[in-house]
Amino acid sequence: MNQIIFCHLLNDFSGSPKILAETISVLKKQSSGAKIFVGSGSEGFLSDCDLPVTRYWYVRSKYRWVTLFTYFFSQLCLFFALLRDRSIEKKAIVYTNTLLPFGAALYGKLTGRRVLYHIHEVSISPAPLRLYLTSLVRWTSSLNIYVSKTHMEMLPIGGVVARCVHNTLEQGFQRVATTAPYMPRREGIFKVLMVASLRDYKGIPELLALVDALAERDDIHFDLVVNGELADIDEYFSNRKCPPKLTVYPRTMDTPAFYGAASVVLNLSRVDTCQETFGLTILEAIAFGVPVIVPPLGGPAELVTDAVQGFLVDSRDTAQLRLRVLALADDEQLCMAISQAARLRAQDFGHDKFAAALEAVMAEVQQC
Repeated sequence: MNQIIFCHLLNDFSGSPKILAETISVLKKQSSGAKIFVGSGSEGFLSDCDLPVTRYWYVRSKYRWVTLFTYFFSQLCLFFALLRDRSIEKKAIVYTNTLLPFGAALYGKLTGRRVLYHIHEVSISPAPLRLYLTSLVRWTSSLNIYVSKTHMEMLPIGGVVARCVHNTLEQGFQRVATTAPYMPRREGIFKVLMVASLRDYKGIPELLALVDALAERDDIHFDLVVNGELADIDEYFSNRKCPPKLTVYPRTMDTPAFYGAASVVLNLSRVDTCQETFGLTILEAIAFGVPVIVPPLGGPAELVTDAVQGFLVDSRDTAQLRLRVLALADDEQLCMAISQAARLRAQDFGHDKFAAALEAVMAEVQQC
């Protein structure tokens, strides 16, 4: 296989770098001289990818327009970092992870190298930025990888070959998940878990409303694990009330411990502002045999069949969310039946299937 140059913007503990780390684990042994270019100033799943790493300048700000400026400047830095690297072979494949590292795609196109996009997102704002990025994909890309069939329908880019490669889980995570017993309750407590970035569009306000709606149930507790530090949690809740039955945890590498203790897992992304293209936390949950409550649109609806592996509910409907949580909390047999179906569904996204699909796509790109 030709040399692969992996390019990514923000290395953190979210889904897109996690899947890129799994991609690298599959492809690096087959690609001589593979390396990765990633934005500076952050640590995450790509920090231990066992490849030569080049960091290019990138800084985020709490001010949106400042971040937009630094983002565009970072892509200029990425373009020239690639241009300066004389070890990149002429036949190298530029593997652009997410729509954001467009500096890599421009480098590949202008130097005659093939560009592959692994697209994870669909909700990009402002709208002119989305138009600009998708136009660049149309001009530069040889092939686009989407994370679900629904995702391909949500963000079609005409004129570019499109393939679906469903996300997978890290093999160590899978081993832990398949051996962990599911229990609807532990010590009489029904535990509701949500793993999400600390952003409103991920459904944090909806979670707070649900906690309040179930305040009378002393046997139902809530855990929220966020992709952030304690300072981020303090800032977010500085002007919001955190209910006593909700425990908020900072970023952790030990998410299996939370899934193993959960009775149900929520994904409350707002369908009007943030359509999930896949929903990696959903796959993680069902691998543990944990019932889920997820949005009725986008990738989650492709992963989950309503009333089989969990329930499809619009997070804006607090009353329906409350009813679904209570249905599970008060029916152990229902929980166990859904748990069994969830584990079976998770097997459709095994690491071997991911690797085979990815290798087939890379073989196709080399023939472009």
